[in-house]
Amino acid sequence: MKKAILLLALGAFVVSCGGKKEEKKDGFEVSRTKSEDKKTVANEGVPVDLNNKGIGPIKEVSFPDEIDTEMAARGEAQFNAICVACHMVDQRMIGPAMKGVYERRSPEWVMNMMLNPDGMLKEDPIAKALLKEYNNAIMLNQNLTEEEARDLAEYLRTL
Repeated sequence: MKKAILLLALGAFVVSCGGKKEEKKDGFEVSRTKSEDKKTVANEGVPVDLNNKGIGPIKEVSFPDEIDTEMAARGEAQFNAICVACHMVDQRMIGPAMKGVYERRSPEWVMNMMLNPDGMLKEDPIAKALLKEYNNAIMLNQNLTEEEARDLAEYLRTL
């Protein structure tokens, strides 16, 4: 009797270890090898609008031809302290990549998003579209001063 059970168990083991049979499952599948089209990433699926100035205190920004290195350095320190939690320079994360932001948005829009993210997400069509694009990950208000936002804006010019 013991030999019969042992043979039966051994037979079941051999059968279960036989040829690999691929099972098709319904549902969700993640593929991490897929690379995104750079054009889609650059455009974020949201329209480019350089005329939209956004909702907030900044009505006009004019950048001088030369980058103010001191201002940009302060902006970089600020970026590394608070922005890198959600933004990378040249790749999507929780929020959009920052490189080339002024090719997609006006400086006023960028600064208003920094200074008034709550109002922008409620009223600005581009901010609403970005919210949807980034799975409703809201940009938190960092309570920046206009000077800090301007420093960050100057840093973004260097990217």
